[in-house]
Amino acid sequence: MTETIFAVELMDVVKRFPSPEGGDVLAVDHVSLKIEPGEFFSLLGPSGCGKTTSLRMIAGFEWPTQGEVAIMGKTMGKNPPYLRPVNTVFQSYALFQHMTVAKNIAFGLEMDHFPNEEINYRVREVLEMVKLAGLGARKPRQLSGGQQQRVALARALIKRPAVLLLDEPLGALDLKLRKEMQLELKALQEQVGITFIYVTHDQEEALTMSDRIAVMSKGHVLQVGTPVEIYERPNCRFVADFIGETNFLSGEIKTLENNRASVYIPDLDMELEGLALGALRVGQKCYATIRPEKIRLSEQSALGANAFPARVENISYIGSNTQVFIQAGKRLSLRVWEQNKISTLDPRAYYTRGQQLWANLFPENTLILPEEL
Repeated sequence: MTETIFAVELMDVVKRFPSPEGGDVLAVDHVSLKIEPGEFFSLLGPSGCGKTTSLRMIAGFEWPTQGEVAIMGKTMGKNPPYLRPVNTVFQSYALFQHMTVAKNIAFGLEMDHFPNEEINYRVREVLEMVKLAGLGARKPRQLSGGQQQRVALARALIKRPAVLLLDEPLGALDLKLRKEMQLELKALQEQVGITFIYVTHDQEEALTMSDRIAVMSKGHVLQVGTPVEIYERPNCRFVADFIGETNFLSGEIKTLENNRASVYIPDLDMELEGLALGALRVGQKCYATIRPEKIRLSEQSALGANAFPARVENISYIGSNTQVFIQAGKRLSLRVWEQNKISTLDPRAYYTRGQQLWANLFPENTLILPEEL
């Protein structure tokens, strides 16, 4: 039986930095991860969660305070970046403005004393790969932001690393170009077939591109899973709240049976049924959570579990959908996103403020999470 070799493995990694007050700051707190060869893996979380520090330890720019980093089955110890089979793309492109695009891309191979014929071949190959063929003679300032980002990618890919590390590389681009580059980057990763480890605070970006995502907070990895798993089955309030938008209803667990839970919601003065996630017990404080797009509104009285009357407080039409803000029970406010499937100017097709409705939180879409992880 052969041992599995991971592209990157973090083994109980801890990183502390000295603080100005004389103590230390715990940036990464006992993180363990296994990243498969050829995987597009994202480290996702807010600023200060430890994702960039984790990436820098893989790259060799930082060394773990304790624990170990392995790349392609070999522990890295205190190997410097140039002795690791990785390359890094940063948010700032860091291109040499006095050099041509081709010279920028070839720089790493020239430093490694590759023969000119091999360098020229690889430059042509990688320019084709990033859709910049014919632009090798231009200077970086003669390119758009998206083209400069492709040059930075080409420069990293030309050395054919086992792992490509990307630290928020699309952060400097405008929204429309960033969305285009997300799709191009994923297609490029599938084309070259190497492992990409991507750092971002943008949850939509991570969902769009990743095979798997590690959600981080305060130096910890809270959950690792596919985009569908992270979005549809978050394991705690932080993950549910950070990935997309959701509604939280505070309550107490009344019954538990298999993977179903019944929860008393004081703000509604009723019990809701939902899917039980995580370690739960009867009598425990919890959250019932449901995504805005999964709530159903009806003008007719609704029957069955999780149905209750509500009133429209506000409406926001944003083209692809209408955001409806409703109030129910004593003081419960919920957000509901309804897709606009019909093109019409008829005002009767849209909700109005003060309108009385019924809200239905189907049990299969209502997730019951522990109050704390």
